[in-house]
Amino acid sequence: MRVALVTVGDEILSGDTVNTNAAWLGERLSERGVSVERVVVVPDRVADVAREVNEALAEYDAVLVTGGLGPTHDDLTMEGVAAAVGVPVEEHPEAVAWVEEYSDYEHADLVPGTTHLPRGARLLPNEAGVAPGAEIEGVYVLPGVPEEMKAMFDHVADEFSGEPRHRRIVDADEPESALLDRIDGLRERFDVTVGSYPGDHVSVTIQGPDEDEVEDAAAWLRERVDAVEQ
Repeated sequence: MRVALVTVGDEILSGDTVNTNAAWLGERLSERGVSVERVVVVPDRVADVAREVNEALAEYDAVLVTGGLGPTHDDLTMEGVAAAVGVPVEEHPEAVAWVEEYSDYEHADLVPGTTHLPRGARLLPNEAGVAPGAEIEGVYVLPGVPEEMKAMFDHVADEFSGEPRHRRIVDADEPESALLDRIDGLRERFDVTVGSYPGDHVSVTIQGPDEDEVEDAAAWLRERVDAVEQ
């Protein structure tokens, strides 16, 4: 399964807020064997949300959108997603019923628009907040508040699956440029993907669907680098 993540929010683009939601979702999805192949941040504009969602839908199996839910002036994600799939946004009876039954609010107390979703969407209840999420045509719309987003994703996590991938990390006490020949050799000998990440040392990440293959590849590399002392 291949997915794209779209984060909505001017505050992300300005640097006022760190995009922890994308990192968390990427980790959770990868654990389930899902391939996250695109992460995009867009401003709070209907046209931008619609364009990115529409493009992602054409290429990926699912799109997860976070941020911009609710009734305030800059909460435009539902409108953008609705535009991407060609439907209007309207009052969602199931969302109204859920708020009445499970939240501390009466529908009449909510700001108008709180329970508006794209027509035909499936309600994703917000068990950690109020503004509901939605799923429509493979687009999952989740809140931007991390606690609410995590709770809502847990509600639909079983809908995301793929080939499990195994990972090993080899820490090398050498410059990244000096490792290129051995990384090339690793790729030639084993059916794995390899990434290298410099810092105080170089962490070489080895991943693949076959656990034995990944372990053999990691062992091969460890024998050929100056390993970091633990």
